[in-house]
Amino acid sequence: MALPTTDIRWPLPFTARLPGGARAALVAALLVGLAPRAATAQTFITREGTATFTSSVPLHEFTGTSGALSGMISLETDTVDFFLDLATLDTGKKKRDKDMRRTLEVDEFPFAEFTGTLTTPVDLLQSEPQPATVRGQFTLHGVTRDVVVHGTLTPRGEALELSAAWTLNLEDYRIEPPRLLVIKVDPEQDIEIRALLHTQDP
Repeated sequence: MALPTTDIRWPLPFTARLPGGARAALVAALLVGLAPRAATAQTFITREGTATFTSSVPLHEFTGTSGALSGMISLETDTVDFFLDLATLDTGKKKRDKDMRRTLEVDEFPFAEFTGTLTTPVDLLQSEPQPATVRGQFTLHGVTRDVVVHGTLTPRGEALELSAAWTLNLEDYRIEPPRLLVIKVDPEQDIEIRALLHTQDP
């Protein structure tokens, strides 16, 4: 992880007067103290995340996917913000896509957005997946609801991998569930997002 761009001249004036072992120990302590601060001052962004929803009716289910999820995670402010152009969702069938866009009224409400606060710590020095919880608001079809989203964040060098999922009810957002033939689609929709976010210096 890159250190701050402060100009550090070697040897440091004070450490130059210390014995070799003590000098090395102090320098190491300074570096350890600086590295986490530099890491947490970073912002991670993506414009190519994946968002998927799964709908179901008795004996059948289908998914819609978009690779145009955009978002940001700031570990300095614990801010999370993601949005999706709903017209980019693809279910694999043109007629179904057309029906979906009509149901969501994408001409009037083109975007879905989630904004919130990360309530769990992230250690960028660890490469293992870390549980993450975000409390915030999800806006769809002109309606905003409080939600809590659980997922994982995995440091990948200068990037951060995100995986999260939750369930929403279409009726909570004033959306009438569509019908597949004569069968009404379940209003409960499973949502999943995945993204590899890259660092952006603050």
